Amino acid sequence: MMRQKLGRSTRSIYLYLAFLSLALHLLLAFFCFSILQTACNEEHHKLNSNKLDRKEKDLLWDATERENKLTGGLIRKVKGWSKLDALFKHPLYNLPPQSLQDDDWLLREKEDSIDADGDWESASEEKGYDKVSWTKEVETHPPWLRFHLGISRWELYDRKDPNLAQLTHYLARQRVLGAVQKTGGTQLKLLMSFPNYGQALLKPMRQSRDAETDVNLFYFSDFERHNGEIAAFHLDRLLGFNRIPPVVGRLINVTSEIREITTDHRLSRTFFTSPAGNVCFYGQCEYYCSVEHPACGQPHSLEVSLAAMLPDLSLAPRRSWRSPWRRSYSRIKLAKWQKDPAYCDTVKQTPPYNHGTRLVDLIDMAILDFLMSNMDRHHYETFEKFGNETFLLHLDNGRAFGRHSKDEPTILVPLKQCCSIRRSTLLRLRLLSLPGFRLSDVMRESLAQDPLALLAPLLSEGNLSALDRRLASVLQAVQTCQEHHTDVIYNDLEGNDAINSMHEEQNNK
Repeated sequence: MMRQKLGRSTRSIYLYLAFLSLALHLLLAFFCFSILQTACNEEHHKLNSNKLDRKEKDLLWDATERENKLTGGLIRKVKGWSKLDALFKHPLYNLPPQSLQDDDWLLREKEDSIDADGDWESASEEKGYDKVSWTKEVETHPPWLRFHLGISRWELYDRKDPNLAQLTHYLARQRVLGAVQKTGGTQLKLLMSFPNYGQALLKPMRQSRDAETDVNLFYFSDFERHNGEIAAFHLDRLLGFNRIPPVVGRLINVTSEIREITTDHRLSRTFFTSPAGNVCFYGQCEYYCSVEHPACGQPHSLEVSLAAMLPDLSLAPRRSWRSPWRRSYSRIKLAKWQKDPAYCDTVKQTPPYNHGTRLVDLIDMAILDFLMSNMDRHHYETFEKFGNETFLLHLDNGRAFGRHSKDEPTILVPLKQCCSIRRSTLLRLRLLSLPGFRLSDVMRESLAQDPLALLAPLLSEGNLSALDRRLASVLQAVQTCQEHHTDVIYNDLEGNDAINSMHEEQNNK
């Protein structure tokens, strides 16, 4: 009996142990399976995550590339977009050229100045000039000579002539051979000579570019500005006049390019070294030529404007005309036009303003002067050869852009009193008032081409915004004239149907 009970207990223990062992194996197997599945899931999730990340990165990269390409293309387009180029491609700046006869050119090559072989050779090597050989072929002529030979009855230069860029580059880079003071005038200016017989008129920097004329100074009591001369040339070109000789900015070494090479003893005696160690000079002239008003380098380098010289007076005489709207140049007296609102009626009856284009030529000049705030237009010149049928030379613009915070309405009196304007001038002014062009924008872009623009802007933003403000005033003056007169527009575009229809569309808007 006892043996039976012991056997049952032993079997029960074995069964219990077997069950426990099975349970433990099952638990261990479940535990291992859980661990493996978790590890596998984590690995699988990691692999999937990596795939997703790569996919997302690929999608992001593609999107970024597309955006970069789009943005980059847009930026390139914006950077490549030029309001100045667009302006000069406009039909108003590409009018059919006037037919020119032999008498419509200022200069023609003289046969007696060319030898039998068709060459002209210099004989001044000993004076430092380059030995040059010119033929009748234009390509052999230096830029300044091509400029002279390109002057016609109707314009000083052709804007599309590639020689214009060559001429300004020549003025900015050519080695200086000589420097003497230019006689005449009220302020300091020099005549610079180059080895290929070219010459340029130099006006030195006398004050900072951004310096605004003191409000208490009279218009004839301010320094002339080198950057005013440069900007005037660019503005004249933007208006489509082409009546100012090409002007470019340049850094001159006062010591090596003026003092050491000048043969002008009166000029050389005015050089000195300032307490700051800068080389200065003041020359001899009617105003502002004293030790108190010097032009100084820093210590040798001086900003200047260089204007291409016109042909010598012995070859191309010029006539000087007193402007009917000349100021009195008195601190207390007013000119007649300032006291008589009907003054233009008298002018219209006086030669040469009683026929031809002389009156609207003068109004063109008044608009140019108003835009750049130049009150110092007492005279103007024309080439004698062309008589009264020619353009006016817009010379001596050193007092331009002196004050931008105030406009001077009296400069615009010729337009307001005479109520007459060229159709081509009016159309260009309206074009320059549009946002797609905007005078200040094209002026900024044009001035950026000058060498001195690498140092600092040639005109302050105040002067540029003043251009837009003054342009609006000019257009308002024309509109006021049209409200009271019927014969305001002088049609110089007769026969050009496309431009005339453009004018009609502008009038209807």
